[in-house]
Amino acid sequence: QVQLAESGGGLVHPGGSLILSCATSGTIFSRATMGWYRQAPGKQREMVALTTSTGSADYADSIKGRFTISRDNAKNTVYLQMNSLKPEDTAVYYCYGRHTLSQTTYWGQGTQVTVSS
Repeated sequence: QVQLAESGGGLVHPGGSLILSCATSGTIFSRATMGWYRQAPGKQREMVALTTSTGSADYADSIKGRFTISRDNAKNTVYLQMNSLKPEDTAVYYCYGRHTLSQTTYWGQGTQVTVSS
């Protein structure tokens, strides 16, 4: 059974930084697109950043230049480095995985990120 476990959320001041981590169990990681979505109160869940099994990355326009996604295939972990955080980045951040062949998707439980002074 595949499980995704996020960590690293919290409260940060505007302009601050956080690193989110998502550790995966199971055997999908090296053959999966991994990434992060977020959902703010009253809004739909939106893609933040994705990284494919070959290491290419895609970002939402709203966070380009501020967030960086990376993956460590040896540790089955994907990271999201978030810099220059803004109040509008406040949301629950969910780790996401999609198996390249089966297209089966997986979600973590979510971690809260709050940007506030």
